[in-house]
Amino acid sequence: MIDPATIERIIDTAEITDVVQDFVTLKKRGVNYLGLCPFHNEKTPSFTVSPAKGIFKCFGCGKGGNAVNFIMEHEHVSWPEALRYLAKKYGIDVVETEVTDKEKEKQNERESMMLATGYAQRFFSSNLNKSDEGIAVGLAYLRERGYRPQIIEKFQLGYSPEGWDIFTREALKNGYKEEFLEKTGLSVRKGDKLFDRFSSRVIFPVHSLSGKVIGFGGRTLKQDKNTAKYLNSPESDIYHKSRILYGLYFAKRSVVQNDKCYLVEGYTDVLSLHQAGIENVVASSGTALTVEQIRLIKRFTKNITILFDGDEAGLKASLRGIDIILEEGMNVRILMFPDGEDPDSFAHKTDSDRITRYINDNELDFVLFKTRLLNEDAKKDPVRKSMMISDIVRSVARIPDRITRMVYIRECAAILNIEESILYREAYEIRKKEAEKKLKYKNNDSGFKSPKTLPPAQSSAGMVNERETHEREIIRLLINYGSIELFGPNDETNEMPVTVASYITSELEKDELEMSNPVYNSILMETCKVISEGSVPSGKMFSNHPDTAISSTAADLLSSSYDISKIWKRKESYIETEEMKLRQLVPSTILAYKSFLVRQELKDTEDKLKAAGSEEAILLQQRHMILKSTIIQLAKQLGNRIVC
Repeated sequence: MIDPATIERIIDTAEITDVVQDFVTLKKRGVNYLGLCPFHNEKTPSFTVSPAKGIFKCFGCGKGGNAVNFIMEHEHVSWPEALRYLAKKYGIDVVETEVTDKEKEKQNERESMMLATGYAQRFFSSNLNKSDEGIAVGLAYLRERGYRPQIIEKFQLGYSPEGWDIFTREALKNGYKEEFLEKTGLSVRKGDKLFDRFSSRVIFPVHSLSGKVIGFGGRTLKQDKNTAKYLNSPESDIYHKSRILYGLYFAKRSVVQNDKCYLVEGYTDVLSLHQAGIENVVASSGTALTVEQIRLIKRFTKNITILFDGDEAGLKASLRGIDIILEEGMNVRILMFPDGEDPDSFAHKTDSDRITRYINDNELDFVLFKTRLLNEDAKKDPVRKSMMISDIVRSVARIPDRITRMVYIRECAAILNIEESILYREAYEIRKKEAEKKLKYKNNDSGFKSPKTLPPAQSSAGMVNERETHEREIIRLLINYGSIELFGPNDETNEMPVTVASYITSELEKDELEMSNPVYNSILMETCKVISEGSVPSGKMFSNHPDTAISSTAADLLSSSYDISKIWKRKESYIETEEMKLRQLVPSTILAYKSFLVRQELKDTEDKLKAAGSEEAILLQQRHMILKSTIIQLAKQLGNRIVC
């Protein structure tokens, strides 16, 4: 368990912009920062970070919170794990009480798997640099490939010793459970025994976007044709190959700085380019590129250059999978290295300046590159040319921006010596069919599922009832302005200054009113507790709350944009800030809430009167009169409050 004082220090130290920028490219907009949301796919930025309030908020998907919430959401970790992550980032020592065996059993499975992969990385790296076998076999191979010690250390390369279960036995001896060694794929069960998956292989750890080791790639040094050259960790709760790009953790800052990402095929390509000084490079690790991988890159840049070796046959096969990059609105360029060269070999022969210059001089726009390449093959064969034109138009049709599509169609038409109108019409038909297919899928109950619950912070017309709207406005005022003095000690009969928070809580307590929304009610109860202890509640107190429902709601209400009340639009002919109107706005909001509740009760009474017997009707009529009178009194108070 983390000490409360340490938690407070971590939260106070963690700067929201600094934390988010490790994962999302942000651009300054006024006092805030704007970027593409990492939690849902979007083409227009709606993800906002407020340094002053210490919160993030996406107006697209509704997610919001503080730095801890962001790490929890992004890395899918618990509150304590997120705190440890931030503590490590800012060099804060975390003192924890000793964990018992029973508590270990209750640890989150994902965390246990992360611990296992972290241990494995340290074991493999130590074995590479300190064991006789590791130095003679693994380190000798890496040195022969020309990798310097700095690169080996940076990427945490390692070596798994030859033997059936050397790693597994060591892991078990150090307290790591069979269950998690199996689930991470580090060990493989055969019958009743566990064996090492990566035995006698050079190890390439795979890191998450936050730098945690989540999987491994292992290269054999044996010449056995029956042994796979590369072996990767299997899919698990922490490792999904289709959502990972090798080297992105080490590349992300350089990608942002250069506004470009180089995409290569394998681990060694990444290492060699890094060693040559080119750091904005990632690898798909030999798999077909996926939408998830493209969206990872898109968080940091819209510009991708794919680096291919000189194998033209392999290039043509790879081109088919690149259309999905265009569909994501990315700018894609292609670079072919000379025959017999690949990024790895080319990087070992030159330095970063020459590599960069070569890429800049030789990279070509993907669509035009593909058009010229296929046109060269098909120019003498009408059937192949027809198929080639259809192939190219399918690529162009994927581009979401209409103007960009038009430019490409014009240039492709010139290269292919074909009328633009033909390509326009073909592209239109393809996009029309795709749109119809998506619409059909969306309207199909079996294919389209609406969310069961809304984020606690999300609110819009038609999604919440009127009571929710009133309650939300009260809590918004409380969180944003709770510590501000509403009435001074000389106002009327107040002996002490009255803050917004104390006014709201006292007015609601006076009539024994509770919020119907449990999150709002928790915020209200927490406010009462803080006030009773002689403290003053603040928005930061709620946005940094360990209850994620409270912190997310607070972030939403701190960052939400609200229109000026219709009352104020009628009454005011000049612009005032909301804070300037709190003396009228807060009481009016409370009165409007009470008026709504009384009107609801009046309606219920009227409904009961219709079916009531004579005796019950007399009591209900008396209640009806009292409620009507109360509504009139509240209306008068509300009217008085809005007169300046």
